[in-house]
Amino acid sequence: MPFRPQPSSGARSRPIVYGTLLLVAVNLAVGLVYLLRSGREKPGAQAAPMARPVPAPPEAREYAGSAACKDCHAQAYAQWKTSHHALAERPVDRIADLPAFEPPRTFKHGTQTTDTRVAGDGRFEIVTMSASGERQVFYPQRVLGESPLRQFLVPAPGGRMQVTEVAYDPRSNNWFNVYGEEDRVAGEWGHWTGRGMNWNMMCAYCHNTGVDKGYHPADDTYATRVVEMGVGCEACHGPMADHVRWQRPRPQPATGDPTVRKFSKDQMRDTCAICHARRSELTAAFRPGDNFFDHYGLVIPDETDIYYPDGQVRDENYEFAAFLGSRMHHSGVRCMDCHHGHTAKVRMEKDALCMSCHAGPVAPAPKIDAATHSFHKRGTPGDHCVDCHMPLTLYMSRHWRRDHGFTIPDPLLTKEHGIPNACNRCHADKTADWSLEHVEKWYGAKMQRPSRERARLVALARAGRETAVEGLISLTRDEPIPYWRAVATLMLRRWAEQPRVAEAILQRAQDTHPLVRAMSARALDAVLASGGPPAAGPTLARLQQDPVRVVRADAAWTARLTLDTNTPAGRDLWRAMEINRDQPQGLMHLAAWHSDRGDNATALALLQKAVTWDRYSAPLFSALAVCLSVERRHDEALAALQTACRLAPKEAEYHFRLGLGYNELNRLNDAVAALQEAVKLDPAFSRAWYNLGLAHAAQGHLDLAAEALLKAETLEPRSPQPPYARATVLARQGRLLEARAAAQKALNLDPGFAAAAQLLRQLPGP
Repeated sequence: MPFRPQPSSGARSRPIVYGTLLLVAVNLAVGLVYLLRSGREKPGAQAAPMARPVPAPPEAREYAGSAACKDCHAQAYAQWKTSHHALAERPVDRIADLPAFEPPRTFKHGTQTTDTRVAGDGRFEIVTMSASGERQVFYPQRVLGESPLRQFLVPAPGGRMQVTEVAYDPRSNNWFNVYGEEDRVAGEWGHWTGRGMNWNMMCAYCHNTGVDKGYHPADDTYATRVVEMGVGCEACHGPMADHVRWQRPRPQPATGDPTVRKFSKDQMRDTCAICHARRSELTAAFRPGDNFFDHYGLVIPDETDIYYPDGQVRDENYEFAAFLGSRMHHSGVRCMDCHHGHTAKVRMEKDALCMSCHAGPVAPAPKIDAATHSFHKRGTPGDHCVDCHMPLTLYMSRHWRRDHGFTIPDPLLTKEHGIPNACNRCHADKTADWSLEHVEKWYGAKMQRPSRERARLVALARAGRETAVEGLISLTRDEPIPYWRAVATLMLRRWAEQPRVAEAILQRAQDTHPLVRAMSARALDAVLASGGPPAAGPTLARLQQDPVRVVRADAAWTARLTLDTNTPAGRDLWRAMEINRDQPQGLMHLAAWHSDRGDNATALALLQKAVTWDRYSAPLFSALAVCLSVERRHDEALAALQTACRLAPKEAEYHFRLGLGYNELNRLNDAVAALQEAVKLDPAFSRAWYNLGLAHAAQGHLDLAAEALLKAETLEPRSPQPPYARATVLARQGRLLEARAAAQKALNLDPGFAAAAQLLRQLPGP
């Protein structure tokens, strides 16, 4: 049988695989992070030109500014004034910031050396590595964050502001590298001079009030405008100029004030979420009171390792998504129930806050006896509620953050799936078995709970185990928390060709929660690619008319091959893609759009620009390779794939694609080596096994071919292709009875498989 490479299984056999675009919101207590490379100091280096001054946004007249609130709301203003929100961004202060620069310091971080000092003219200086790898003097203009760390913004060409990787800890009065000993190099998305750490795109919105990014794609520059530096009163309450005008010259009764806007607990939660969530941007137009899902797409647990399978945060995911998936949120708890609105601090200390709901004969939540529940000595670590149910994760080398998923420690999940538990986070010198022994003795049958089974299903699904399918289908239907119904719906897309899976995905298109409907819209991509039931098309059309924007946008992406961009859903999607085109991931998204609609030339140009913005992104080079291959520029495609493998040597997908690329150039030995590396890295990679079998067959190594194809057949039991390919190999070996059995199996799986039927007719009967 000739070697005919097959694409990786997935939502659709399209040239570019689009992954969710992640625009990470910034935690307000700290600034963003940048990484540098060591080099030599450039003599007489000058600071980059100042960011050009720009006027306030046109809508600035709707804002009064926080100072206008002071007279009538003195107490609230005083509480806010020293909060991390108020100090989220501010100008450099000659007095407050002097301890960071005086006395002068020289410190190493990784392979680099940075100096901080006060110049002769009184300006603060940071001498560190520039984009060219040379040491250069930079003059910070603004400060991001307050405690536990502060970072300094410096101007850069094109209206940009950037932040160095070095940060100042005011508690210990020392400087440090937020990424420890890690070194990133110029050209990386995450280098301090790179786009991943650019204030205009990544910091400004969550550190200021009334932000207009002002990106100009024609010349790749910014004219970013803000109404007020820092997270002011109107960032949470909305523009209030009309309210101030109504109340002046003297305060008026609130009962007759038409400008007063009161928000529900859910509306306030959504306002918190815009900066306390890992999310994608849809509009850049959120106003307090709006629905979060009308402006953002939320990143939730999926096939990646961004979250742990039980929902605990792993990457920098902030608080909102984990909270949304918690039983606390499902029971009606909201941000302001625990946090003071103007200080952001918790309303009560230690266990008192938790016990306000979990104690007493008429407790609104399950009653907990604080004296006996923890099995730890009162007042010691491990006794407090948050120690076990809100474990800490360290970010940026200094910032410990509590997980807001309110999960239950489960050492059994640690043993089975590597999911961390709070017991061993604290008792790091003990084993999971030790922790498991104790929790089973203390809590017994209570440990066998629905959330444990749910985490197991997610872990199995990530591993590609079909044994998870029935459980996931049940979750989409029976799970009470919408967040987890959404997770299950999204993860079912791997098996979308199965009728019962497709039906479950279609049913979630009618879910009451927009997040679930959005995940149904995404998963429908795989349903339609596999042929799907007749109801799939009308369901997708209905989702494009959903009342919530994120559902419409996700449905529009699934319908992109024929989408009319003049429809509301089409405009929603196009707006989101335009907003994000100042990032390499945004260009990759646009490239996928154009490629799927047949415009490979535009897709190729976008990807070529993207790799100049980020020369260290394996996904970008992989996508570029596919576009080059379509243009039959196979040598260039192969070079791009080799780069992807070099950048991500442990990613099986890139080695798989490299194997296909070698085949295009008739380099079978190299193709086999690359495919072998793919299955070594991911033994469950069925399509890699399949193509490896075809490659072995093309070389005449029939025993190896049959073995690899049988492995693919085992991993993908519902696909007729592996048994058919194996039948052709067996026939070449003269193993005719086995060949007939394999061909018949392929025909049973797909009665319309003409090649399998023809092979059966050609093979002699028993």
